[in-house]
Amino acid sequence: MSNRLFQGVIHQMKDAVDRTFGVIDENFTIIACSELGRVGETVEAFPVPSNDVYVSSGFTYKSIGITQGANYVVFVEGEDVIASKYVSVIAVSFANIKFYYDEKYDRSNFIKNIILDNILPGDIYLKARELYFNSDVTRTVILIRAIETHDVSIYDIVQNLFPDKSKDFVININETDIALVKETKTGIESKTIEKLASTIADTISGEFYLHVVIGIGTTVDNLKDLARSFKEAQAALEVGKVFDTEKTIISYDNLGIARLIYQLPTTLCETFLKEVFKRGSIESLDQETLFTIQRFFENNLNVSETSRKLFVHRNTLVYRLEKIKKITGLDLREFDHAIIFKIALMVNKYLKSNPIKY
Repeated sequence: MSNRLFQGVIHQMKDAVDRTFGVIDENFTIIACSELGRVGETVEAFPVPSNDVYVSSGFTYKSIGITQGANYVVFVEGEDVIASKYVSVIAVSFANIKFYYDEKYDRSNFIKNIILDNILPGDIYLKARELYFNSDVTRTVILIRAIETHDVSIYDIVQNLFPDKSKDFVININETDIALVKETKTGIESKTIEKLASTIADTISGEFYLHVVIGIGTTVDNLKDLARSFKEAQAALEVGKVFDTEKTIISYDNLGIARLIYQLPTTLCETFLKEVFKRGSIESLDQETLFTIQRFFENNLNVSETSRKLFVHRNTLVYRLEKIKKITGLDLREFDHAIIFKIALMVNKYLKSNPIKY
């Protein structure tokens, strides 16, 4: 909180309070005072009670709460009842001033308003200048989502991992989601950010036994695009929930064709499936056949390698592929047919999931 704001209010109160009074910070340094000559002095440290007044060495003290890591304390000259009343009234006044100041000038709140689209694009840079906020750096939004109920505060965990509040911002989105707006180097590779996200997940899992999934938006070089990066991180989690259920770290840059399918209208997807499977529905394929298809794709349509991995004879695999061709009309040994079938499987999985759109 601005020391000049404290000093300005004290100046207005000076005529009404016939005693020396002011404010000290967490280092017990006087940052504002009715006697300007005392600003900068350091008082002897003492335990600051959270609610009650504290009397020492001819002065009465009372805390006005914590702001951005700093605990401010009001002091008034005297140890009598009047001093106690003065310090209580002044503390309430400063606490209210502090609350409105924090709402207006808190940088984390500013970042939260940007990523949630609660601020007009034209106001973003005006506010950034008002807060002396560095706009000329690249940043990436990393969204951390808890997938189970817990008593541990993930917000506090992530905050401790990234304590530099001038560069990195940890935002509490809801009960399950924490957004980390991370300042990154220009030209940083996505693998580096994924490694950082993996470290976060491992720390939360290893030390606190909590399972999380993490979505990563694209890196942006201006403030107004942070909202887009945040939405991409959300989309990465939702698309990953459909197509990459085993992954813990999902980057929007690596979603590939899954991202395209996720953005398609469901009616178009249903029409596509009907056109692909004219002879028989995809539902007519049993689990063993679907497992065979999955392994065939994983081995780059190589019959010999797939049969070896499945521990079956090559002719057995060929028979299964012929069976698939008879049911669906698609020969997976042909590249074009294999692409169509792969997309059809993903579209079918997407329709069954009914994911949330952002």
